[in-house]
Amino acid sequence: MPDHTCVNRVEIIAEIGQNHNGDLSLAKELIYAAKENGADVAKFQLYDVDSIFQPDFGWYAAAKQAELNREQALELAATCRLAEIEFMASVFDVERVAWCEEIGMRRYKIASRSVRNQPLLQAVALTGKDVIVSLGMWEGRGFPVISSRARVDYLYCVAKYPTAPEDLDFASIDFRRYSGFSDHTIGIDAALIAIARGARIIEKHFTLDRNMPGPDHAGSMEPHELASLCQYAKSFSTILYHGPADEGDFEVIAGSASELSGPGSLNYAR
Repeated sequence: MPDHTCVNRVEIIAEIGQNHNGDLSLAKELIYAAKENGADVAKFQLYDVDSIFQPDFGWYAAAKQAELNREQALELAATCRLAEIEFMASVFDVERVAWCEEIGMRRYKIASRSVRNQPLLQAVALTGKDVIVSLGMWEGRGFPVISSRARVDYLYCVAKYPTAPEDLDFASIDFRRYSGFSDHTIGIDAALIAIARGARIIEKHFTLDRNMPGPDHAGSMEPHELASLCQYAKSFSTILYHGPADEGDFEVIAGSASELSGPGSLNYAR
């Protein structure tokens, strides 16, 4: 596995998310396609749809269909190990943090909608593992406090699906503070520009076919676009970051250990 603690490379996260549409065979095909086309991570979403959406929500049925249970999550993580690609998931509740600890997931992703979910943030912090946080729904000053002893990477994000290019504000984004970009635009132009401006992590939805039904396919990259994005990231890293990296040039944000509250450990045994 690549060393994700290094700052002298650009990392590509293929966000499979709900794009498997509840078909585990398609989910596995997406994992292998992500690996084949150069992605570092194959990422999913682990949630209880009824705890985050009302039945009258427009994409409720699609989200319900794509909801993964514990056994499916374990199976997809095993497939990632066989494919030699990192398994990652956005987790939306404490129960699913326990699933991910059982899986042995290396890092956690916090979705934009979860940045104020304190029970979830505390459960993730208590794992002691690195965290990646999207800020598409964060309107506070600065960054939210994630009370973790581990590394916390924040991603610039616009919570529109898909995002119009004119809704991006790269001119005001300092990628020495933001670790990267969670991209919901159509195509890969915005992701390429983010890399050129200093983004070290690119997360983008991934599909085999943008014409498939579902809420995220339209703003997703297809395999040939993923291959182009990964090749650009690799070339960019080689050209710009081939020398010794200076961690002091990049702001790594970690919560203070003193800010942890509640129990010192959680029992993740099922």
